[in-house]
Amino acid sequence: MFPLGTVLFPSGLLPLQVFEPRYRAMLADLLAGKRRFGVVLIERGSEVGGGEVRSGIGTLARIVEARPAVDGRWSVAAVGLRRIRVHRWLPDDPYPRAEVEYMPDTTPAGPADTEAYPELVGRLRRVLARLSELGEPVAPSTFEAAEEPALGSYQLAALGPFGSYDRQRVLEATSVASRLALLARLLAEVSEDVDRRLAGGGPGQRR
Repeated sequence: MFPLGTVLFPSGLLPLQVFEPRYRAMLADLLAGKRRFGVVLIERGSEVGGGEVRSGIGTLARIVEARPAVDGRWSVAAVGLRRIRVHRWLPDDPYPRAEVEYMPDTTPAGPADTEAYPELVGRLRRVLARLSELGEPVAPSTFEAAEEPALGSYQLAALGPFGSYDRQRVLEATSVASRLALLARLLAEVSEDVDRRLAGGGPGQRR
């Protein structure tokens, strides 16, 4: 398991710099095996040194590239595969480990989700375009997203101007419908903040 200060979604790309001895040991085992590991958000604490408070829901990832550096560090690229739930944390010896289970959506996408999803894509494009005009370092509004809402909703959460707390809320949503509804609320909040800034007010705070 790799606890991080960021949220990884299914289909998302994850660049890593591996330098701690425990994670270098984990990487050696991963490269000798199936190259799969779990990623969870650190809710409180630091990525370095251990002792952090970890989320119980994360994403299974697979290493697609790993390059060693002369100083012993590794540059790693991984991709998110499926959502997982931690059943039980094991001792961090020699590195973080846990028993996990897959966490599929409780219900598949329905006609209402398929209808609402394109509208959310358009709303996010408009928000990103306006934030770019304000000089914010956001994803390009010309992004590509999956056609179906189950995977696409994760992609919108990764591309949107949301903090780790809100992204974790999206990851933990138990259905496509609840994920899209939460994204709609988050985008509405961001839009209000952008309107305020364009009208001369200061920026709001995103968690």
